[in-house]
Amino acid sequence: MSTAAPITETKSTCCYCGTGCGVVIESNGVGITGVRGDPDHPANFGKLCTKGSTLALTMSLPAQAGRARYPEVRANRDESRARADWKPTIDNLAERFAATIREHGPDSVGFYVSGQLLTEDYYVFNKLVKGLIGTNNIDTNSRLCMSSAVTGYQQTLGVDAPPCSYEDIDHAQCLFIAGSNTAYAHPILFRRIEAAKEKNPALKIIVVDPRFTETAAFADLHLPILPGTDVALFHGMLHVMLWEEWLDRDYIAAHTEGFEALRSIVREMSAAVAAEICGIKADDIITAARWFAQSPATLSLYCQGLNQSSSGTAKNASLINLHLATGAIGKPGAGPFSLTGQPNAMGGREVGGLATTLAAHRDIANAAHREEMQQLWGIDRISPERGKTAVEMFEAARKGQIKLLWIVCTNPAQSLPDLTLVQEALRTAELVVVQDAYRNTETAAFADVLLPATSWGEKEGTVTNSERRISRVRTAVGAPMEARHDWQIACDFAQALEQHLRPGKPSLFAFATPEAIWNEHREITRGRDLDITGMSYGMLDANGPQQWPFAEGAANGKTRLYEDGKFCTANGRAKFFAQRYIAVAEKTDARYPLRLNTGRMRDHWHGMSRTGNVARLFGHAAEPRLSANANDLARRGLKEGELVKLESKRGAIFVQVQGDDSLRSGQVYLPMHWGKRFLGGKDSAGVNTLTVPTFDPISRQPELKHAAVKIAAADLSWHLTAFVSCTDNEIDLFDQLPAMQSEVAFFSSVLMGREQPGVLVRAAHHGAPSAKWLAALDTLLGLDSENTLRYDDTRHSSSRRMLIDADRLIAVRLCGPAGAITSGEWLREWLLAEKSIAEIRRLLLSPATHAPSGFVLGGRVVCQCFNVTEETIILALGEMRGSHLEHDQRLQQLQQQLKCGTNCGSCMPELRQRVAKSNPNKHVEAA
Repeated sequence: MSTAAPITETKSTCCYCGTGCGVVIESNGVGITGVRGDPDHPANFGKLCTKGSTLALTMSLPAQAGRARYPEVRANRDESRARADWKPTIDNLAERFAATIREHGPDSVGFYVSGQLLTEDYYVFNKLVKGLIGTNNIDTNSRLCMSSAVTGYQQTLGVDAPPCSYEDIDHAQCLFIAGSNTAYAHPILFRRIEAAKEKNPALKIIVVDPRFTETAAFADLHLPILPGTDVALFHGMLHVMLWEEWLDRDYIAAHTEGFEALRSIVREMSAAVAAEICGIKADDIITAARWFAQSPATLSLYCQGLNQSSSGTAKNASLINLHLATGAIGKPGAGPFSLTGQPNAMGGREVGGLATTLAAHRDIANAAHREEMQQLWGIDRISPERGKTAVEMFEAARKGQIKLLWIVCTNPAQSLPDLTLVQEALRTAELVVVQDAYRNTETAAFADVLLPATSWGEKEGTVTNSERRISRVRTAVGAPMEARHDWQIACDFAQALEQHLRPGKPSLFAFATPEAIWNEHREITRGRDLDITGMSYGMLDANGPQQWPFAEGAANGKTRLYEDGKFCTANGRAKFFAQRYIAVAEKTDARYPLRLNTGRMRDHWHGMSRTGNVARLFGHAAEPRLSANANDLARRGLKEGELVKLESKRGAIFVQVQGDDSLRSGQVYLPMHWGKRFLGGKDSAGVNTLTVPTFDPISRQPELKHAAVKIAAADLSWHLTAFVSCTDNEIDLFDQLPAMQSEVAFFSSVLMGREQPGVLVRAAHHGAPSAKWLAALDTLLGLDSENTLRYDDTRHSSSRRMLIDADRLIAVRLCGPAGAITSGEWLREWLLAEKSIAEIRRLLLSPATHAPSGFVLGGRVVCQCFNVTEETIILALGEMRGSHLEHDQRLQQLQQQLKCGTNCGSCMPELRQRVAKSNPNKHVEAA
């Protein structure tokens, strides 16, 4: 008699945002069966957001269908990749790289890596490129999210070292949140903010964001500045502080330099002038300045709204100026705190994983630093030339300057700006190597060589979170098939390449374990500001996650930095950053009058290579939608749900539009996640088809947050909607659908459903596509069965297909003239509900607009944990109407009745807004 395998528990960390939450992984020896928050981890104390709490689902067999499982190689671009063995693949790559380096020099190759690598992976790649190959052409997707935060700290405080800790949220008297929808981007930290406000109702919260986000709704003061005007706002606030003498003159005199140069700049930026530039009230700028300056402890939290800008360094540094001017740094509850965008962007910065840095916060341009690294690594030379950063690297590949590209654990064909340029670069490069856990990403389609890597739950090493806290990542399950750890792949390649570049010499990469790599990294930090020589794997295992610096002999790491007012500069003084406000790189005009902003959804992560494989995570935002102010839609004659053409100077995409009262007129918003895998067409590569490659001159971070665009009704006369219920092959089907994009102008495909997942497809074109194309789609959807109901109107290019099994809808495809497909939404809900077709049989092949009486559409999921929909919440709140319950009582009753918001809490910001709207006549305090 067989017995179930025992469940084992492994402590590790989450693989999403830079909060660095601890998790406990449950596994049965074969696969991961569950994930919960680690109550002992100081980053989250057991809490997880919707993404973290569904990690086990991303490791389920259906979600793993897109995994890379063995090496794949193609001899030329006209062929498909074929399965290959590891050793000859690595040996051939080493020969190819060595030959190219000999012929064209080290700078003819480039490596683009990821903030989701572990520190050990990062370290080996950095040593491989800068130490062995001899080029600094290694950059990371952290360039797209954190490099302006890095240079902001460097330009003011001396080094890239966030001075704060999460516990400062508990001590703050004023929270200044700029350019971050923390409620969505860092949900666990937002839970901590909610708790701090509940404990201390006097806590002032200021949110700076062009949109009225869930975070802004929680604020005491929302500053809806025009996109890109942050520097003007911060200078305006400092002007007010100067005028009112709300400064810490003693701190400025004792611990800083350069204040007079900054003063001469902000003198002309009065509150009135700043208000005119920012599009807000001067009185609100004065209020923000007073709260910031007069609070005993002001903590600022900021992220991509400041970073992803052609003035990103100035935005970061100008905010830090306010802390230096008021002495709000180096004490509990105070300081400038950048929120890291990826789980180990900080670890990558520590090992020098950027093209502009060396390990342990050393500077490539500093000869003494290069000499130190040469001695530590036992090599003769490190190049003094700054390497190509992300945008520059792909531009160099497009021009043929970089011949060979090695891409690791990232998806530049989805995430970089101006994707037309990126695609040209990937086609022009002589060789593209993609090392990834997934073979179905947009970038993997360009790979000449695909190397399968392990993923979350299969790896061992360390990561560092936003508060400088190093945590252990532990293996819970083995690697699938032939996948290898990233550090192992790097070491195998490096050792093979050494035979060509330094034959006969001892290997620089004789690492047998991740711990051996980490120990070498640890020694390189000795004596530096981020010294971790007091840590070890054993200590981290025994004592839990630790913050740096933690030097040998220390009893513990430092909770916050600069408590003594001494900074990591030549003279120990912080430096004020003096730069005038500069407008966005691409201004709006009569032709492109709208400002496009991009950002994150609540339940998805970056390029969605992981979360995009879990159907239930599409419940909150079911498919790509462009948000726009209702007045802007009305002026253009556009309606809710209509397909529009969204166009910038770099290209255009088609997408459905929705009204959004969180946006001011003149602004539109589209989440960053929708790459070509989900939103495309024959001439579209997803959202970043539109965005601007212009970057900050210091940080080299591109302005992904702003582009000038225009919208108009899509001139596409033929539309299609299709949906199919799947059992265990939704990812297999989903991965085949992007191939259908080549013949139509618009094509969108997403997962749908929950316990019974499925796939939703939409398409549109200038006229009906070929019968062959439509037949191929029907075959993919299983609608070529003889059991399929059929209706055709060839005159109008209209048709319907419906597959029924055991009195249930299995698959539906509707197509015809634009506006003629009216029953798609309710039929999809009927299919997802797995209801009998008995009462709708006569409606199946007719153009019925509405569902039968009594059938209520399920709608958008607000609470993922308990599958509570928007309609259910509205109904429950409607039943409370007329009662005398206060806001908090309504919220509590809603939670008791539906359980929403009682588990991970990610839906709490939206629940508060819903409760407030249901009782508009009562004053609502932030809960």
